Amino acid sequence: MARWLPRSADLTRFCQKLNRVKTLEDDMMETSFNRCLSTIDLTLLGIGGMVGSGLYVLTGTVAKEIAGPAVIISFIIAGFASLLAALCYAEFGARVPKTGSAYMFTYVSVGEIWAFLIGWNVLLEYMIGGAAVARAWSGYLDSIFNHKIKNFTETHVGTWQVPFLARYPDFLAAAVLLVATAFISFGAKVSSWLNHVFSAISMGVILFILIMGFVLAQPKNWGAQEGGFAPYGLSGIMAGTATCFYAFVGFDVIAASSEEARNPQRAVPRAIAFSLGLATGAYILVSVVLTLMVPWHTLDPDSALADAFYRRGYAWAGFLVAAGSICAMNTVLLSNLFSLPRIVYAMAEDGLFFRIFSQVHPRTQVPVVGIVVFGLLMALLALVFDLEALVQFLSIGTLLAYTFVAASIIVLRFQQQKVDAPVPVAGGRPSPEPCEGPSAGELKEYESFSDKFQLVERDKSKEHREPGQLKAAFEPYLEFLSDFHPGEVVTVAVVTLMVSAICLCSILVFGNTHLHLPTWSYSLLLILFSLGFLLSLLLIWAHEQQRSTQTFQIPLVPLSPALSIVLNIYLMLKLSYMTWLRFAIWLLLGLLVYFGYGIWHSKENLREPRPQRVSARYVVFPSSSLEERVQAVQPSSLPTAGLPDTNTEDCKR
Repeated sequence: MARWLPRSADLTRFCQKLNRVKTLEDDMMETSFNRCLSTIDLTLLGIGGMVGSGLYVLTGTVAKEIAGPAVIISFIIAGFASLLAALCYAEFGARVPKTGSAYMFTYVSVGEIWAFLIGWNVLLEYMIGGAAVARAWSGYLDSIFNHKIKNFTETHVGTWQVPFLARYPDFLAAAVLLVATAFISFGAKVSSWLNHVFSAISMGVILFILIMGFVLAQPKNWGAQEGGFAPYGLSGIMAGTATCFYAFVGFDVIAASSEEARNPQRAVPRAIAFSLGLATGAYILVSVVLTLMVPWHTLDPDSALADAFYRRGYAWAGFLVAAGSICAMNTVLLSNLFSLPRIVYAMAEDGLFFRIFSQVHPRTQVPVVGIVVFGLLMALLALVFDLEALVQFLSIGTLLAYTFVAASIIVLRFQQQKVDAPVPVAGGRPSPEPCEGPSAGELKEYESFSDKFQLVERDKSKEHREPGQLKAAFEPYLEFLSDFHPGEVVTVAVVTLMVSAICLCSILVFGNTHLHLPTWSYSLLLILFSLGFLLSLLLIWAHEQQRSTQTFQIPLVPLSPALSIVLNIYLMLKLSYMTWLRFAIWLLLGLLVYFGYGIWHSKENLREPRPQRVSARYVVFPSSSLEERVQAVQPSSLPTAGLPDTNTEDCKR
């Protein structure tokens, strides 16, 4: 039975395959895409991905049911939390200007299987997100015409009573997605121009809402007679923050488009900062005018803005709000259809997904196969499926991607930068480096041994330390860590940090409600896991980072990514158990695809050296008989004169 068990060497090789990282090209600006997008193009793409129907629906829902007028604070906190994740994307987008977003960032720093699972989840996130927005677009337009489209479909096509399927087929939502797919396939410039048009209309409507809203504002609506500014207290504000956080999902379209940016090192960080700032400002200001126009407890969660103008005597403004909402949803559709095929392209180009999706049209310079196939799949989802039960699934994929990108930033920042090996001179030996300091023949006198010892210590503290090595100031106290390879301790500390964060957030979320822990054990576990998190953070900080580069770098590493990790894990644990169950099923399907196709067709797998026939050397010892015994010895790295090479293991002469 033991012979059927895998050997330790095989297991080690298998784990190395799972965790191998992507090898980047020397010239990362070289691409088969068309680098035609400017900073403004990327900024408007980001705004289009974030400022969607949530501005017209989410603000009213959170204000009435969760936080009251304090929804403003919820958006401020959510915007700051999103900023932590956005800065991580900005650094990666500038350093690795390749399409693929979170998938690519994880692949170059953490490992192959983790990158595949991130990309696999992002695929489903974009497909469900785009289909859900198309159905919302259809429903919003249908409500303007008094549900005539819905009634016509139910009368002439019929209704279904099947689990997971919609009540009736939504042909309008499917048609919208097919039209958007056709425009996206014309190229990045056409997609960007179309996004400009819809974004301009949407921002014009938002500007109108703000001006009219401040004119109609009544400060008494925040007064005590209406329940005050924060009627649900701090818990309501934090619950509103968790909901508002998802309003900012969409800035990753900028990172996914970095391979089509003219100057990604400058354009990507600026576009992420501008788009996130404008989106946060829009959400905060709209929340202010909405809760000042009418009392927060009288808002209509389904159409808060249009209803607020109608109740103040400006019914005609409702049509402008409806136009702005439809244009905003158009930008979200374009954002989803723009990003999804590019992530599929990146996975297919690396060999982890089916190779047909890596084809780029020679004229439009876009992955047209991925655009058409996934556009059709998205239209099919919108046509027949009930997506309300699946919409919450979007959150877990996004938060998982944010978590891995933040962890990747820490790992990459403390990795040694790859440098070219020195070219050996003739003779096979590398040229010796010039000796610094006194010449070999020069003698240095010291007055005492203590003087010499102090000088040696001073020189040791000034020596150049590579990223991932222990800082000189901590070496006297943590000398045992100096024996590890640069970056190893940081990698272990990142894993420990994430485990501590998971345990800490689990206690915070489930400690009192599901686990029913007594107060003393609840407090003790919080202290223990908090200490584990902080010690891991300090251990990472005690090592050298990569020095400043010409591209953007997120400040306060490792603190900023660590805070992002904690926040993302906390929000993931707040999701329902059904979401986690669906997530586990989707992960299992992804693992089947990876082990059935990706691991064998990966480009990194093809780069690995194949086992070759090794020439073994043998030493022939004369024996007392006519036969001579042949004994194998370890081959040397350099050829040894007088020792013949042979390919046989055992021979007799």
